[in-house]
Amino acid sequence: MTVTRSAHPALIALGAVGAAGAAAAIWGIGIERYLFTVREVSAPALAPGSAPIRVLHISDAHMAPWQRRKQEWLASLAELEPDLVVNTGDNLGHVEGLAGIRRAFAPLAGIPGVFVHGSNDLTAPAPRNPLLYFAGPSQRVRSGQSLDTDAMDAFFTDELGWADLNNAAVRLQVAGSTIDFFGVDDAHRDWDDLEVLPSALEKLGPRPEGTSSIGVTHAPYQRVLNGFVDLGADAIFGGHTHGGQVCLPGFGALVANCDIPLKQAKGLSEWSHFGRSVPLNVSAGCGHSIYAPVRFACRPEATLLTLTARS
Repeated sequence: MTVTRSAHPALIALGAVGAAGAAAAIWGIGIERYLFTVREVSAPALAPGSAPIRVLHISDAHMAPWQRRKQEWLASLAELEPDLVVNTGDNLGHVEGLAGIRRAFAPLAGIPGVFVHGSNDLTAPAPRNPLLYFAGPSQRVRSGQSLDTDAMDAFFTDELGWADLNNAAVRLQVAGSTIDFFGVDDAHRDWDDLEVLPSALEKLGPRPEGTSSIGVTHAPYQRVLNGFVDLGADAIFGGHTHGGQVCLPGFGALVANCDIPLKQAKGLSEWSHFGRSVPLNVSAGCGHSIYAPVRFACRPEATLLTLTARS
């Protein structure tokens, strides 16, 4: 008599888990991190009677020179014909990343823009255990190979015509509207200096009637968002979070790498402080560290945010 023995249920379950994990890794490493997408949203943030402004929000490219697909996709965003570009930092991801950034952003030259730094715009990433990302905000390690930040800034300001908002303010004319922009350097490394912004705004001179204000930060820490609301921001842009980078389908981000609530780790929401609420757009970014090349349930993105007049 032949006796047929079935596999132990625990082994079957273990095999299923292993197969699912392998499939998820293949998807996140080999497929999803290349599924670049444009998220289109709108929010009322401009003075009554203002014409709409199409804002291209780009963030966290973490560019390495060999990432040609990402460079080509970023370059193609000029076809959206935005009125304004907001770049919330972490452009570089390699000591030779600036060459890729030049290829990616050159078609945006002449479009009004503003930018701030993330820490990876100053120092190159270092190898680390990617699982530590899920243990909470990454450590503020200040060592690392220095990058040519000055050359990147010169490209942004001199060749593209963008304004540097690292602990600074500027007034620009965008699509017929006057907008006061202010921003801070990377709050994740404690380089933000909110205290200098009131005087920086004062130096812009009297505000013309109908002027709107926009705050820009790399890392959307609550202290920065609250400070921007106190300064009168009508809208706020941030990056840094990668939208969680590896998310749980149906739940969303597991970590934000800062103290912003997880439900606001990516996308358009509202930030409220002392009874005042303003639109907040946190970009999930279009890149990742070269030492953590994965995206899962969180596609790389740019945002086309149409700012409209408040009623």
